Amino acid sequence: MSSVTASTNVVTDRGHSGIELKKQLGLWNGVALIVGNIVGSGIFVSPKGVLQEAGSIGLALIVWVATGVLSTIGALCYAELGTSIPKSGGDYAYIREAFGPLPAFLFLWVAMLIIMPVGNAIAGLTFANYILQPFFPSCTPPENAQRLLAALVICLLTFINCYNVKWVTSVQNTFTLAKVFALFVIIVVGVIALFSDGNQNFEDPFKGTTSSPGYIALSFYSGLFSYAGW
Repeated sequence: MSSVTASTNVVTDRGHSGIELKKQLGLWNGVALIVGNIVGSGIFVSPKGVLQEAGSIGLALIVWVATGVLSTIGALCYAELGTSIPKSGGDYAYIREAFGPLPAFLFLWVAMLIIMPVGNAIAGLTFANYILQPFFPSCTPPENAQRLLAALVICLLTFINCYNVKWVTSVQNTFTLAKVFALFVIIVVGVIALFSDGNQNFEDPFKGTTSSPGYIALSFYSGLFSYAGW
């Protein structure tokens, strides 16, 4: 109760009083929140799928560039929507403005019951898989252990989000820094591995390229999943 009371305050503006959430997020917290949402768990899972489905380094690089261009176009569209329809609610506000309340409600219902929980489940399972991997160096971690750990992490983060805003910002800032640092390490190690074998990686970058439309589509799907943060 004390936390809820501390998170609200009475605001008086031109004679009107009301209760609103107390502003507790600063510039760094906002930046960390945005970067943390953009750099999701997909970037640590999808690269394997892109390369595996593409069959070659050359096609995998083409997929990454193409999906990056598509995601950039999508991000620009969202930027235009945000400036043209300055309302809170994101997709819900845009769909409501364009198509009416019923499609907007249906989207919100699906997002709350399916899209968001599934995204949280993927993030939790990814976290659990990487945490458990050192304890199972020669095999894949048990699925039940991954699911149990993922469920515990999701419940813990849900509690922190509900209990204290300061705790949430601290967790968000820590995980954002960790993800950016992990990406930096992956990039550096990848560049070193790319040039460590001399010109071997550049002799025939399209060797083994798949010709199946289905596998190419799966490769594009994995790439787009990594860029889904836009």
